[in-house]
Amino acid sequence: MRLLHLVHQYLPDDIGGTELYTQWLAEGLRAQGHEVSVFYRRSGPDETTTQRVEPSGTQVWAVTAGRVTPQRRFLATFNQPSILNAFQQAIAVVQPDLVHIQHLMGLPVSLAHHLQQQNIPYLITLHDYWWVCANAQLLTNYSQQLCDGPRAYLNCARCALARANHPRLWPAIPGLAALLARRNHLLRGVLRAAQRLIAPSQFVADWYAAHGAPLRTLQVIPHGLPLLPPSQSRVQGDAGRPFRFGYISGGLTPQKGIHILVEAARQLPAAIELWVAGDEGADPDYAARLRAAASTETRFLGRLSRRQVWDMLAQIDVLVVPSLWYETFAFVISEAFAAGVPVIASNLGPLAGRVQHEGDGLLVPPDDAAALRQALQRFLEEPDLLDRLRAGIQAVQTMEGHAKALEAVYQLVVVGENNLCQT
Repeated sequence: MRLLHLVHQYLPDDIGGTELYTQWLAEGLRAQGHEVSVFYRRSGPDETTTQRVEPSGTQVWAVTAGRVTPQRRFLATFNQPSILNAFQQAIAVVQPDLVHIQHLMGLPVSLAHHLQQQNIPYLITLHDYWWVCANAQLLTNYSQQLCDGPRAYLNCARCALARANHPRLWPAIPGLAALLARRNHLLRGVLRAAQRLIAPSQFVADWYAAHGAPLRTLQVIPHGLPLLPPSQSRVQGDAGRPFRFGYISGGLTPQKGIHILVEAARQLPAAIELWVAGDEGADPDYAARLRAAASTETRFLGRLSRRQVWDMLAQIDVLVVPSLWYETFAFVISEAFAAGVPVIASNLGPLAGRVQHEGDGLLVPPDDAAALRQALQRFLEEPDLLDRLRAGIQAVQTMEGHAKALEAVYQLVVVGENNLCQT
């Protein structure tokens, strides 16, 4: 099949979970014999379209349509003729049998409309909650509290004002609410026209179903992970070093709950170490507060490459994922399990389904430093707990297996679309 992946941003310009997943999946599908292309928007001063071929053979189309700011990213949903024109050219060259939309943030809905006009089937992976929540995270900007979704879009308008640093601009709320309602109307149309909506977890599928996504197209397919060979053997039972807890993320930001972990670890005896990996530039003020609050046994490692992530996992005993918001999958849990590392995670959203309490890790209430400290303390007081949880870790889904599962969906969609065209 000829496959085109449509994504809001991509490597090397941006590196995140969705971008890495798109590249991994493209490589996995090419290994199965498919022709794969990627189309994405990059930020820059000019309006240009460039093409390149990655080492794996994936053809990449990058369209530049001006500097990407939060405001432009939002407004692009409604109209962006230069991006549509570049996309139409890419479609004419690639002639895909199917388009897999990874993300549409900062891209116009007219791209999906063009696919419908050309009778090209498409499916969507729900990487976050952006299709309903303009903030994408279901976490309010004005109170940092979990959100259930739009309430007449007035709460959404308030959230947008807080994000723009104008929290008291109350007269703008009615107009913003109407604009956000229009945005959701357009995006719901794109969701309804998709042949499949792929959710990486049951929680995500259930949440979208509760917010109007068509049940007939929702399908749960957990993400796969490309495995790297371990760079060194794990040292178990080494009496010469402290017990090590670790945290790994792309960036250190408040919704990830690292401050809860830092506070909990600070209350433990000096016989432990805490290794924190993540880009401090994502929120410099927050990172500075973390450093000020951390104990002397805490090491900040900065942002790590994938190779360095595996190196770190080989040197820690337990990974902690103390998120305060609804993750959709959390690749780092798969990486930890692949490395034989148990996980302590917030009992929140998809994390509660990914970690089996007392099986391959522990679940703790979110935003509860005392409960997290007690969970950490257990590893110091129960000598057999670490080995027991390690023994409970199951094999993770590989990217090869994930690509095969998606290939089966692609086949059903394309065959079904062809049959529809023939009738």
